[in-house]
Amino acid sequence: MKQQQTIAGRVTSYYSATMNQSLDYPMLQDTIDTDVVIIGGGFTGVASAVELAERGFRVALVEASRIGWGASGRNGGQVTGSLSGDEAMRREMRKTLGGEVDDFIWHLRWRGHEIIKSRVEKYGIQCDLRHGHLHAACKPAHMKELESSYQEAQQHGMGEEVSLLDAAGVRELLDTDFYCGAIRNNRNMHLHPLNLCVGEAKAAAGLGVQIFEQTRVEEILHGEQPAVITSQGRINARHVLLAGDVYHRLEQKKLKGMIFPAMGGIVTTEPLGELAQQINPHNLAVYDCRFVLDYYRMTADQRLLFGGGCNYSGRDSRDIAAELRPAIERTFPRLKGVEIEFEWSCAMGIVINRIPQLGRLSPNVWFCQGYSGHGIASSHIMGEIMADAISGHLEQFDTFAACKQIRVPLGGLLGNPMLAAGMWYYQLRERLR
Repeated sequence: MKQQQTIAGRVTSYYSATMNQSLDYPMLQDTIDTDVVIIGGGFTGVASAVELAERGFRVALVEASRIGWGASGRNGGQVTGSLSGDEAMRREMRKTLGGEVDDFIWHLRWRGHEIIKSRVEKYGIQCDLRHGHLHAACKPAHMKELESSYQEAQQHGMGEEVSLLDAAGVRELLDTDFYCGAIRNNRNMHLHPLNLCVGEAKAAAGLGVQIFEQTRVEEILHGEQPAVITSQGRINARHVLLAGDVYHRLEQKKLKGMIFPAMGGIVTTEPLGELAQQINPHNLAVYDCRFVLDYYRMTADQRLLFGGGCNYSGRDSRDIAAELRPAIERTFPRLKGVEIEFEWSCAMGIVINRIPQLGRLSPNVWFCQGYSGHGIASSHIMGEIMADAISGHLEQFDTFAACKQIRVPLGGLLGNPMLAAGMWYYQLRERLR
């Protein structure tokens, strides 16, 4: 397999090799004062920074590595209206929202799309944004789930944006016999996530946000005026937002055992040229209905980007390309023997009940984490909610904060084995459907 050299300080991936630009931000080496300091330079951090700066807050953002270094710059690039844990949300949020819970959750499904489209247009972010998605059924039992989703979309006025397809209908859109049906959704999107994240950080900097890379936070000080301490600096602020998801080890006394890493593998093929038009002529992103699913889309330069095989042990795969090649060739027989040019892994923050975790560690220290594989849209929704909360508008924040946050004793020593056992259970159920 041919690996290409990419930008220093970033994981070797298709995304890092095709960045529009590499903007370098300094390391913090001083003491500064600001209104809000955000810890984490992924989507939650940069989205919150843009929201707060647009509202007039002075903001500083610190990132231990590079902007978009973690899952925000390595994921599958699909922006869909699916919410991990939506049924758990419905149960928990009914306690506070009552009969309004269904409308609240439906609005959440699509708010991320609105924010991302608006921000891309407003700040001229080039991130290969495209519409069109298939949620595909691998077996007849999956069609009941899709039919229910289709009816829900119809009831909410999405009739012109969604269509329910049988096997023949899918074959008109994809050169594969692997699926027995699908929902086509033209509101859903796909994009280059690292270019989006870096573009939003550039927009934030243009709004006055001070961004610091290679700046690892060593301690958060709580109190009336909190602060963060780094190896060579300090930021005093009115508010601290911890937005590092599964990549940080801060505040373990209060956050340990709440979120766990699941490793996903992604590859991209060599450029396919005309073959790309033959296997996916409408440039649709796709994921299937299985608990451990495959997902894929075409890149702007006509490669197949393909991910799947999520590993809930928290350990990286030794050979991602070898693991995913059989799935690629099973889905698209024409690609048998295709060269795979990039492979990389992505650690996703998994929450036991799949409800994003929002809360406070003290009156002015906030945290936001845990999108369980649905991070692009969800992180932008949560960025808006966190900016609202810091601005004093707590309604949506309180709705999430009131949800039960499950903590696993012994943290990762027990949490990842529990997730792995759960994955095995649901895979077994899947085989029996």
